[in-house]
Amino acid sequence: MYDVIIIGTGPAGLGAAFYLVENGIRSILMVDKSRLCTGGLRNDCKQNYTFPVGFPEDLWSREEADSLLEDVACHLEPRYEEHGNVEIFRKRAEKLGVKMLTVRQSHVGTDKSSALIRDLLAKLDSSGVEIRLSTEVSEVDWENSSVTIAGTGESLIFHNLIAAPGRAGYEWLQQIMDTMGVKYVDNVVDVGVRVEAREDNYPVVRDYYDPKFIFPDGVRTFCTNSGAAFVVQEKYQNYYSVNGHAMSREKKSTGLVNFAMLKTITLTDPVVSGHQFADALGQMAMRLSGGKPMMQRVGDFRMGKRSKASTFNDDLYDFAPTLKGATPGDISLAVPSKILRDIWRSMKMLDTIVPGILHPSSILYYPEIKTYANRPEFIDRHFRVKRNVFIAGDGAGTSRGITAAWASGIRAARGIVNG
Repeated sequence: MYDVIIIGTGPAGLGAAFYLVENGIRSILMVDKSRLCTGGLRNDCKQNYTFPVGFPEDLWSREEADSLLEDVACHLEPRYEEHGNVEIFRKRAEKLGVKMLTVRQSHVGTDKSSALIRDLLAKLDSSGVEIRLSTEVSEVDWENSSVTIAGTGESLIFHNLIAAPGRAGYEWLQQIMDTMGVKYVDNVVDVGVRVEAREDNYPVVRDYYDPKFIFPDGVRTFCTNSGAAFVVQEKYQNYYSVNGHAMSREKKSTGLVNFAMLKTITLTDPVVSGHQFADALGQMAMRLSGGKPMMQRVGDFRMGKRSKASTFNDDLYDFAPTLKGATPGDISLAVPSKILRDIWRSMKMLDTIVPGILHPSSILYYPEIKTYANRPEFIDRHFRVKRNVFIAGDGAGTSRGITAAWASGIRAARGIVNG
C-alpha cells in the first residue's frame, strides 16, 4: 500500500514526486513502462520559462505559472540561453501581422538529458521514493484504489493516484479513462512539416536559440534546433512522424538548423478525434513514400515537381539531409491543401522576416504531427478526475512542454497535500 502511486517518470510525474516529498509524504511509488522516461525531457530537453509557452491559457493564470516556474527552475537548474539582437526580427514580424515571442530558454541536449533524468531519479530514490522502471500498469480500479501490473498481475493499493503518462501514453490513458467513466475530448491536432536548412540561411538562431513566431491562420514555428542538430523519425502505431534533436553546445556543429511549421486544427462533428485524423494523415504519407517519412527540397516544391534522389546531390542542393531514410517525393500529394496553403503562406512571411529560409536547398520533411491530448473533464483545479485520481501532464492537456508539465504535476500534488 502506498500513499501515492505516480504513473510516469516524465516531468509531470517528477514535479509531483518532488512536491510530495518536500511536503512530508514519503510512501510514494513511481512506475514507468520505459527503461528511462521519454518525450521532451529525454529528447533534446529544451525548456521554456515564459508564460504562456507550454501553458494552456484556459487552465493557467500568468501569476500561478510564473510562481511554479520558479520551483521548476530550482530542480532543473537551467542555464538560460542568451538573446542577441532580436528586435530587428520582431519589427519585421509586426509589419506582417506576425507575433514573435521572446522566451527564457534553456537547452540541455540529447547527449546530456539521460544524465539529468538519472540524477533527478536518484534524488527521489535517496528521499525514500520507490521507483520501478520497465513496469507497465495494465488496469486502474479507482473504486478499490488499486492498480494492476502488466505481466505479473501484481495488485498495488494507493490512497491517491497521479497518472502522468505523457503524449506517448495517449491510447493507454484513453483506455483508463474509459474504464473509470471519465469524460474527455480529443479534437485538436497539429499538422505540419519540419524544415531543415543551412544555419547561414536562418541566422536568427544565432541570436535566439528557439525563436517563436506565431502566424495568422493558426500556424507557428515549434522546436527549433541548431548547432549539433539533426532530424529523426519517431514510430507511432501506424506511421512515422519526424522530429528534431540537437546535442549540447559542446558537440561539433553540423552547420544546419531544423524547426517545425505546425498548423493547429480543431475538429468538430462528425470527425472529433484528433488522434484518428492524425493516424489517417500519417498512414496516407506512409503509403505514398514506401513506409517512411518523405522529404522535398524547397526548390522543387516551388516549381511544383517532386524531389528525386539526385536532387539531394547537385548544384544548389549542397547539403545532405540528416534524416537519411526519408523518401524523396512530393509532399503536396500527402498534406491536405488547406493545411499546406496556410503553412506555405506562413513560410513566405518567415522568409521576409529572416531572408534565406526559402533557399532552394532547404528541405521540407513530412509528416510532423502532434496530437494534443485526451483532455479529461476535471472536477477541481488540481486536475482531479475522481476523488483519489489525478491526471496531469502533456497527455492530459494540462501542459505542452517540460516546464509546464512539471508545474502541472505540482498542482496535482497540491491537491493531495491539501486534501
